[in-house]
Parts: sequence; C-alpha cells; structure tokens
Amino acid sequence: MIQLKTIDELRLMKQSARLVSKTLGMLAKEIKPGITTLYLDKLAHDFIKDHGAEPAFLGYGGFPNSLCISPNDQVVHGFPNNDIIKEGDVISVDCGVILNGFVGDHAYTFEIGEVDPETKKLLQVTKESLYKGIEQCIRGKRIGDISHAIQAHCEKEGYGVVRELVGHGLGRKMHEDPQVPNYGRQGSGKVIKDGLAIAIEPMVNLGTEKVKFHNDGWTVTTLDNKPSAHFEHDVAVINGKPVLLSTFEYVYEALGIQSDEEKPFQMDF
Repeated sequence: MIQLKTIDELRLMKQSARLVSKTLGMLAKEIKPGITTLYLDKLAHDFIKDHGAEPAFLGYGGFPNSLCISPNDQVVHGFPNNDIIKEGDVISVDCGVILNGFVGDHAYTFEIGEVDPETKKLLQVTKESLYKGIEQCIRGKRIGDISHAIQAHCEKEGYGVVRELVGHGLGRKMHEDPQVPNYGRQGSGKVIKDGLAIAIEPMVNLGTEKVKFHNDGWTVTTLDNKPSAHFEHDVAVINGKPVLLSTFEYVYEALGIQSDEEKPFQMDF
C-alpha cells in the first residue's frame, strides 16, 4: 500500500534528503585518484553522525557499510574496500540517512579525472533520463509514465536499462510502495497522487541491460563488464507537480559545475 505523506512529513523528508545531498557534496571534494572507497565510507559515516542522523544503509539487511560505492562495471550495492580509486574510473556513490524518523536516499556517479568520451556520454544521458522521469511525476499520471520516459531516453542511445533493480517509495522505511522501474509502458502502474514520495534512480549500462548478482548477496555488475551509471533523486508530488527533496547543488558547488537542471522542480514548502 502506498503511504501518501502530509506536507509536514514531506518537510521532514526534505531535511533527510538534503543531509544526503550535503554528504555527497562533502565526498565530491574528497573523491580523487589514490584514495580508497573505504576512506570515503568513513568520512560519510562520521559526517552523518555529526549531523545528528544515522546511516540508513549500515546494518540494513546485514549490509556492513554506510555507503554503497560501485566503480565502473558495478551497477549498485558495492562494498567500500581498500581498492585504490584510479584516474578514468567512474564511481557510483549511493548514500542514505535516517533523520527525524525519515529516510533520505540519493546517489551520484562521479567521474575521476579524465574519463573516456563513451563513458562520459553514458553518465550524461543517464542523468538526463532521471529528469525525464521526474517530469512525469504529475498528479493523475501513472508510475509507468516515469518508467517509460527513462527507458525511451536511454534506449534511443543504445544503452541497456537494468530490469532487475528499481526505484521505490520512500518514507519512514527505505523501501516502500510503489516500485518505480526504469522501463515500462506509458499509462501503466499506480496513479500518481499528491503526497507521493519516491526515489527515482536510473541504473543504465553502456552495453547489455543484463547483470550478474554476486555470491556476496549484494554486488551487482554488468554481464559484459562494461561501465554502468546510477543517479538518484528523492521526489515528492505537491500541488500536482514534482518537487525535488534532494539536490545535486552541493556536488556541483564542489566540482565547479554550473547547472539549472533542477530549477523546474524546486519549490519552497
């Protein structure tokens, strides 16, 4: 059952989402060749705790870390470890917090130094597809409209849209109804209503959409070992329109990126 949120609840959710955004912004200043992903995990853990919140991923289903960090051909759910980040890598960083009883869950794929043009374009198109999906979060439309918009934008470039992993509802729990696939038919799925809060998260591969689930129970890689990209925002429907709870502005500030992509989805409430 979908748990629609009140405005007061969405205000609390925005605080949770924005703490994740600030955590990703802090990490954006630190992520570079020569460091380990375990170092980033420790930074994030301490930052979240210092801001009065709890890491949502730590212990979730037995997950041992505060971040999911997935380099190159890892799609999602990668364990932070002592491997060294290298020039040319792409690194998906997925972070969650629990603050004021609500979960924020938000991800960004970082380019490490000079990335090859083919992979760079994959990241660009995947992030564009995220906003294509957000555009469809309009009262009266359906979840399938979000899914179709993401799929159509990515597949026209020849990319593989992962089927086995999906976005989701968000609230007091990290995974609530409805599921939000990144593929689907227009006009299908649950009707979008005011108070809906969801995490939209395209997971898109340079090659095949097929993935491999590893024996550790978490790690997911592309079947052809080509790179994957993952971007995620927390979105609410307020007065019939999509409103971003999370933001990439802290990441962009750290990286010196100018962007107005979020402007249509910003609202004070």
